[in-house]
This record gives sequence, structure tokens and C-alpha cells, in this order.
Amino acid sequence: MGVGPGQRLIVVSSTWAARSLFGGAAEPAADDLLPWLLSRLAAELPADEYRTVAVLHPNIWYGHGPGQVRAWLDNARRAGLDAIDPLDGWRQALIAADCVLGDHSSVTYYAASLGIPVLLGAFPQQDLDPLSPVAALGRTAARLVRRGSLRAQIEDTVAAHDPARYKELAEQTSSAPGESAALLRRLFYGLMELAEPEGHPALLDPLPLPPYLPARRTAPVRVLSGGLGTDPPQVRVARYAVSGAGPDPSDAPDMRWDCAHTVVDEETREAGRLRVADVVVRYAAGDDPRLGPPAAWTAEALDRYPYCGLAAYVDGPDRCVVRTRAGDLVRLAATAGPDGRADLCDPAAYASALHAWLTDGRTLADALPAITVRTGGAAHRVTVAPLGRGAP
Repeated sequence: MGVGPGQRLIVVSSTWAARSLFGGAAEPAADDLLPWLLSRLAAELPADEYRTVAVLHPNIWYGHGPGQVRAWLDNARRAGLDAIDPLDGWRQALIAADCVLGDHSSVTYYAASLGIPVLLGAFPQQDLDPLSPVAALGRTAARLVRRGSLRAQIEDTVAAHDPARYKELAEQTSSAPGESAALLRRLFYGLMELAEPEGHPALLDPLPLPPYLPARRTAPVRVLSGGLGTDPPQVRVARYAVSGAGPDPSDAPDMRWDCAHTVVDEETREAGRLRVADVVVRYAAGDDPRLGPPAAWTAEALDRYPYCGLAAYVDGPDRCVVRTRAGDLVRLAATAGPDGRADLCDPAAYASALHAWLTDGRTLADALPAITVRTGGAAHRVTVAPLGRGAP
């Protein structure tokens, strides 16, 4: 799901009901719970440290229609949230989750049974049988408080989590863990009054690997930078999608950064923001005949957006080509990890780091041959390779 080392996967889970997380009416004044939650996820969770997906009950999709659901989620989706298919993919998302923000849905209960940290955004205890296992979850799991920092509550829930906390709930999930295939086949053949096949054990297909779909943010991204150093060259960045009427992350009192700039995807709906963007980015294959090669597009972009200081063409999961306003064309590529796997940080973060480096008065030569880009607790070693120079 595009979640790399140093990142956390947050799953937002909702059932279908008026007092569910998606229904937003768990409290008299909670009609705007979901819009508040989705806007805070984008404003408070750094894009390179968190990945957010939503698992919504099929009845939400089919009751309101996929178009309406996507419209409700539009700002959050442009800020990087992905809506998981209601029938496929939710189990894989749950297994991979670092924290589930949910309600009284069975998916939230499964998460607790798997030993995953759970934070309840809505939980209508009055709607449940007090003797049911789900009601017991409501008496056990932590509750979301809208007055506090969403990120702090998620991090506190993860840090304080004890997998044994939900041991009793897990024991009620299944009386025969791992035996469902054999039990169900025995039942079905018994109902048909047939003998089970001999020599053929009852097996279940494994869950398919989800498609690799890294988060895509077409909303403007506010980038905070700091921690610049020359021995070795390094820059610290934190990126936040700014969508809808959400707060500007640079206004947060606990942030200590040297400067900020704005990155805008050329495919943004907010086309007017491209004219004043500090960095313009485009995601495409390097040999895409409509846009590439990267050297041509970056030159055109700087000509098209005269106030842009740097244009970045992301042509791979761990690399991009950037052109500076001074005319330098540079390839930025993250070195692979010790296991040989590609770095999964969005390459646009590398472009922002280089932009912050140059606007701080440092030269491109000072960044050669590599620069360390820090996002949260992760350090990405990025090679800086000049490809040429020339006025766009």
C-alpha cells in the first residue's frame, strides 16, 4: 500500500448507521464529526510519516452510491486518503494497520482481536447489547477527544498499546482459529449428505497482495523545512496536504521550522495555485511521449509558471528529475536500503529538500554527491547527479 519504513498506516473504519463514525451523529453536536476528522488527518499527520486509508461498510457505498461517497471524501482523497474497495482489500489493510480509528463496526472489532491499537471516534453504547463482545470493546478501547490533537492521540494510543489488552475479545472472535475451511466444508458436505473428498485437505486461497498504490496528493502541499547541515549535507522536511478549509500546518505552535514553501501537483484542481507555487511537480513515466522526457517538461514548466523556483518530474517510485530556476538539471535518486529494496518515500520530498537547500543560500555544488533527507525518524540518502545546464 505504499507504506515504507518509518511510516504508519492508519485505517479509518466505519459501519453504516446514524450514530456510526461515518454517520456522525453519535452526539447531539457531532454532525460534523467526519468532516472534522478527515480535515485533521490531512492537517496533522505528516504525509511522509503516515498513510491513511478508509474502510467503509458496503451498505454505505451501495446505500448512497459510489459517486456520493467519493464526493464526501473528495477533499480527503485529494489530500492522500485512499478508500479501500468495500469487498476486496479491507482485510489486507487491517493486517497492515498500525492503528485503527473506528466505531462499533465488526472491522474495528477484528482489529482489536488482531492486537492492533484501536481508537474509537464514535461508539453508541446505547445501540448495543451490553453483553455483546462489541459492547465490551467500547468499554475497553480508548476514545477520541475532538478537543485534543488528533496526532497526539494516535501516537499515545500506539505507544501505550498492550496486545494483551484485547485478549478476551480475541478469544470470542473464533472458537476454532485457523480451522474454518475444514469446519465449513464438513458442514456443507453434511448438508448435502455426501462424503468429503479423501486426500484433498480443505484449503483457503491466501489473500492476494494488494496493488502498489502510493498516496497521490493533488491538493497543494505545505512543506516545512529545517535542520539544514553541511557535514554531511542534510535537510529535514515535513509535508502536509492543505485541502478544503483545513488549518495551515505551519500555524501549529509545536512546530519549529526555519522556513516553508508550497508544492503543487500540475494535475491539481486548484489550477490557480500553480501560478504562485514554489515547486511544481508532475508524476509520469520518463518515456511518456505526451510529457517527457523530463528535461523537456521541466523546462516548459518553469517557462509556464514564472514564479516557480523548481520543477520536479517524478518518473519512478524513488527518483525524480528537477530543474532549478538557475537552469541546473539534476537527477535525485534515493539509495536502496540494506535489503536492496527501493526507498518508498515520495520523491517530491527530495525535490522539496533541494529547494529548501537552495533557497537557504547554499549552492548545488554543496549538495553533491548526495544529501540526506529526513522525514520524521527516517533518513533517506539521496544522490544528487547533475544532468546538464541551460536556460529553459
